[in-house]
Amino acid sequence: MHVVPGLKVLYFGIPVVLISSLNDDGTANLAPMSSAWWLNQSCMLGLGNSARTTANLLRDGECVLNLPSSAMVDAVDRLALMTGRPDVPDRKVAQGYRYEPDKFSAAGLTEQASQLVRAPRVAECPIQLECRVVSARPFGGPTPKAAAFEVEVLRARVEEDLVIPGTGHVDPLGWDPLIMKFCEFFGGGRNVHPSRLAEGWNMPHELQPTTT
Repeated sequence: MHVVPGLKVLYFGIPVVLISSLNDDGTANLAPMSSAWWLNQSCMLGLGNSARTTANLLRDGECVLNLPSSAMVDAVDRLALMTGRPDVPDRKVAQGYRYEPDKFSAAGLTEQASQLVRAPRVAECPIQLECRVVSARPFGGPTPKAAAFEVEVLRARVEEDLVIPGTGHVDPLGWDPLIMKFCEFFGGGRNVHPSRLAEGWNMPHELQPTTT
């Protein structure tokens, strides 16, 4: 039997992406997000209008989509309640967000120069996609609070061990992406880490991460 629970969020299971972009002063911004999907050499991104990343993409038209493995969950979780905006909105303050001007250092991650865009890559991420913005439009109802970006992947870099030898394909057994399901972190089909985001958003979950 199906029920109609009135779902507040629809994050059924989406790969986490660390989006790196450039601020207006030339410093790097890094933001985790989980509203992305790919088709051919293009990707669609969903970002809140108040995000620093949104402003950076609208201004510069470039970014890098860095895909972390599930083993990087600690670093991703450290970024969860940080914002690159010095004027943190009141609603985010209430959820536990704080301003952090150097997110790479705060997360313990390393900037790596890109070749086709100005935004840096995340050296630790096994998959790095240098992208340019093709289009952007308001998204989400009569009073949109988000933007939908179409980006073109200009260059894809993949850790050599994840590529099936002699092909242009990623090994699906070797690649274990970090997945977000309803604000919780999963990898290999199991909950891998407590989530600051779930706590900040007052999610009703009581999960105990699986240990191996």
